[in-house]
Amino acid sequence: MSGKLLTADDVAELLGVPKSWVYEQSRLGRIPTVTLGRYRRYRREAIDEWVRESERTARGRFEAYARDQHKRPRDAPTSGGMATGGES
Repeated sequence: MSGKLLTADDVAELLGVPKSWVYEQSRLGRIPTVTLGRYRRYRREAIDEWVRESERTARGRFEAYARDQHKRPRDAPTSGGMATGGES
């Protein structure tokens, strides 16, 4: 192990989120956590990698969305409810 372990306060400051969010993500298993009895600590390297992976995942979802939007057929023009030919 290299470097000291971070506290939830440290991670919250690093990520710019509330400490309660860090604890919630830890409980849900969404953020890499070192559990020492009742204490939760975080490795800086693991948090940095988790952020990079989150960026890659989000970028991939955005690119897939953009591709789908590009492939979607355009809506056919409509008459807009206007009467045509012979109606008054």
